[in-house]
Amino acid sequence: MYGSCPGTSRLKTPTLTIKICPQCGSEIELFSTDISIPCEKCGFVAYNDIQSCISWCKYAKLCVGEELYKKLTEGKKTEKPAEETK
Repeated sequence: MYGSCPGTSRLKTPTLTIKICPQCGSEIELFSTDISIPCEKCGFVAYNDIQSCISWCKYAKLCVGEELYKKLTEGKKTEKPAEETK
């Protein structure tokens, strides 16, 4: 891992957030390293709303390690805006 970047402290030592499911009212435990997790009671999918430096820092893979980097970036697609034709 690369040095001691303060931006990744919540990824290296995961934090827990409790969300309330909007469909059934159950508690959903969401760790800072989770992208999404389904409610155990009704299946509603809750997403992690943490904006991480993983998405923009060129050293992210070195900083958090290959495995965690892949987990946090899987499924994310970088969509380029369509070029306008003149």
